[in-house]
Amino acid sequence: MKKYYVAIPITAAIIVSAYFLYPQEDRSNQPTLQVSTENKPTQLTLQTLAENGSPLLGNPNAKITIIEWGDYQCTYCHAFHQNTKDQLIQQYVETGKANFVFRDFPLNGADSVLAAEASYCANDQGKYWQYHDELYYNWGGERTGWVNQKSLDQFATNISLDVTQFDKCVNTRKYEQKVLDNQRFGEDIGINGTPSFIIFSDKKVTKILGAQPFSVFKQTLDSI
Repeated sequence: MKKYYVAIPITAAIIVSAYFLYPQEDRSNQPTLQVSTENKPTQLTLQTLAENGSPLLGNPNAKITIIEWGDYQCTYCHAFHQNTKDQLIQQYVETGKANFVFRDFPLNGADSVLAAEASYCANDQGKYWQYHDELYYNWGGERTGWVNQKSLDQFATNISLDVTQFDKCVNTRKYEQKVLDNQRFGEDIGINGTPSFIIFSDKKVTKILGAQPFSVFKQTLDSI
């Protein structure tokens, strides 16, 4: 498994932040995460952290990017969605200060993978974020069976998707590998629980663990 080469100090066991040294050959202004592979060190930029996840929510030119790793069955991911996300989006994303990306980390098994696949099938019809929210609004616990074909179709109907097109996408498992790749990538860079957040700016990278209250995000974002 790949691991960070950098030392990361921990503050209050909640926020983990570090300034990363630029490699000698890198003349850009963006920080990079340096991770090890079996063969050689590689650099993770904002592009590699954000690509292959959700559509970017907000201004693509915002100076701050918030990346969440989550699971649609996860209790604390649901708590973040219900208690913190809306305020975070309103005060930082809608104002152009930050943008937001979701990457899948389906810890709760096959149903979590299926829910994530369904979100990308909704994206084929331009409604990723509506379906993402619908999954969390209708959350039914961890490993209780609430994620199934009937419920996924109902969520699709709720946001006016073409259900026939949606079902074809889901049933052919069009996005299964994408979801599994998201999880593997998260594991490779040290994600081991949900929700986990990486806040990336042109000066530093900050990691926030768990469903923290809005005040924790505000303190972090306002300090950048």
